[in-house]
Amino acid sequence: MIDHLEIFSLLANVGDTKSLAIHPASTTHQQLNAEELASAGISKGTIRLSVGIEDVTDLIAVLEQALEKI
Repeated sequence: MIDHLEIFSLLANVGDTKSLAIHPASTTHQQLNAEELASAGISKGTIRLSVGIEDVTDLIAVLEQALEKI
């Protein structure tokens, strides 16, 4: 799904004005083992979204399109 988020940048840079998407299990939390990930509430399917200042209608449309592809 994360590969189909056209408006979202695939970065771990929170605090930006653009919308971002990240897969914590393979990026920011990759050093954790399976038990630690589960304890943190992170699964292999977890995607973290940070919504920026783009038009909300565009963001919703991109999310819907990405979800349809999984």
